Formats: sequence, C-alpha cells, structure tokens
Amino acid sequence: MEVVTRGLLFPEGPVALDDGSVLVAEIEGGALTRVEPDGTLTRIDCGGGPNGAALGPDGAVYVCNNGGFVFMTEGGIRIPYGAVEGSEGGHIQRVDLATGSVEVLFTHIDGEHIGCLNDIVFDEHGSCYIVDTTRGVLYYADPARGTIGVAEAGLEYPNGLGLSPDRTRLYVSETFSGRLLGWDVKAPGTLAGKTELYATGGAHHWDGLAVDGAGNICAANLEKSGISVVSPDGKVLREFVTPEHDPFVTNICFGGPNGDTAYICSGGLGILYSMPWPWPGLRLNFAG
Repeated sequence: MEVVTRGLLFPEGPVALDDGSVLVAEIEGGALTRVEPDGTLTRIDCGGGPNGAALGPDGAVYVCNNGGFVFMTEGGIRIPYGAVEGSEGGHIQRVDLATGSVEVLFTHIDGEHIGCLNDIVFDEHGSCYIVDTTRGVLYYADPARGTIGVAEAGLEYPNGLGLSPDRTRLYVSETFSGRLLGWDVKAPGTLAGKTELYATGGAHHWDGLAVDGAGNICAANLEKSGISVVSPDGKVLREFVTPEHDPFVTNICFGGPNGDTAYICSGGLGILYSMPWPWPGLRLNFAG
C-alpha cells in the first residue's frame, strides 16, 4: 500500500471519482473531503459525524451522518468512544460538490429519530440502502421522492454494506458479532433469504465493506488492521494489512483509470492508502 495523504480526521466512506480524486467522510472533522492525487485536501463542512457516502443519480453525494462522536487518543490512535452530548441521532444529507451546499433529507422514520447511520449504497433504480447501526435496521430510501422505509430489522450492530456486481445480492457486516450476512434482492427494497456468509466467532470485528468486480466481499477488519477478502461462497481468500497498525481501518472503495485501484481508510491514524487490487474493481451505480 502507498500513502495518498495523512492528517485526515478519522476518515470513512471513501468514494473514488473519475478525475482521480477520492472523497472521504471525516467523522471527527465533520466534513466531506476531496483528496486530490497529490494529497491536497478540500473540505465541505457537514457538521455532526459524516460516515458512509455514495454518489447519487443526480451527481450529488449522499452522506450517512451518525450525529457526531467524541474521540480520545491512545497510543497515537484516535478512538471514538461515544456520541457527542446532545446528539439526537443521525440523518441523511445531500451534498452538492459544485456549490458546497448541504441539505438534510431524512431525520425520522415512523415518528422515531433515525439512529447512528453508517453506510449507504445506491441500486440501479436510483434508490439506496442505508445502515442504521444503533437501531439494527436497513432502510431503503428514494431521495428524489422523499420516501424511506425499513427493508430489514433485527440486526446486531450492522456496519458496512454493498451490492453484488449483478445487483442480485446485498451484503452487510455486523461489527461485534463478526458476521457477514447476505440477502437475495427480490425487488427494489425487498430482501429475502438472509444467510450467514461468514462469521469470525468473535475473533475479530468488522467495519465497512465494498464488493469487488469478482463478487468478493472486501471487509475492513478492525483487529487485523486491514481488509479481509471473502468469496461469495464464504471462503477467506486474502487478508491485506496496512503498513502502520491501526485497529480502526474503516472502509475501502475501488477506482483508478482501470477501476482496479483500492483506496483504504485508516481512521485511527488519519491515513488514506491506495494499492493495486488483484481482482477487478467494481464501478458503482452513478459513479462519476
């Protein structure tokens, strides 16, 4: 792995853009930040705790805001250890990269405030799946129509999610149970056939994930300070470790001219890495 830049404020939710830059959500910094290939940073203030992010069909970036965390430092590692005082929960934001404007779209569902939001992925229909970590829920939302509903409930601290290359499977990582789960996508927002693809048995825990072009689930492995690659049939294929140990490697995305460059967020150390990926990358819906 090579360092793209340092000095980020707990980066998460990377999004690779066609111009070679990468967006990261800085949870501690409260910003959506563009990282240029030379490491130059441009920040858009989102407030709270921007977490997962994804490009939507209108070219805007949709951000899962967790409401904000409190951080401490231990052994040079930044560690989130609780919600900021007064936080009511999370919300979904729409960020216009051209103007820097930030709009809050969703704060409540069925009269209850949304919890700590973590990750987001758009399907080919222009709607998106969203992870609510503290409520243990997957939402399905249509930002254009302003609608949001529950697609799946009863999960144990879900964190990252991604769609298979053919968009027929949805995968979710559960942080503390160590499970990687999969569903069949029967129709937009309709999931069925939940299966446990892989489980660590508590040996280590997951953060965010991305799916590559071979259909592998590439999950951020906290204790192992890197990315574990799990095949669609539940076999661990490879494990990549960051050059500097960080128990808060948070997420991964794919980009570059051929789509096979992986960008990896080392949250606790504030580093964005890049590395050539040995499988094809996966261009997400509405990537640009």
